[in-house]
Amino acid sequence: MKLAIEPKGIDLVVEPHKYTKSDTELMSKIISHYNLTGELLKLNKPKVKSKPKKELITKL
Repeated sequence: MKLAIEPKGIDLVVEPHKYTKSDTELMSKIISHYNLTGELLKLNKPKVKSKPKKELITKL
């Protein structure tokens, strides 16, 4: 594994991600299923609704 080298003038910040309890349970289920069977589970990703352009523009 290589270390990331920051370009001049850019600070790379990596913060831990906070998972919900349901996310943690789902990850545990996926890992245990893989350990037992060697098979990856296929998950249905929820569709994310995009915001209309008017909401994306911030007002000053």
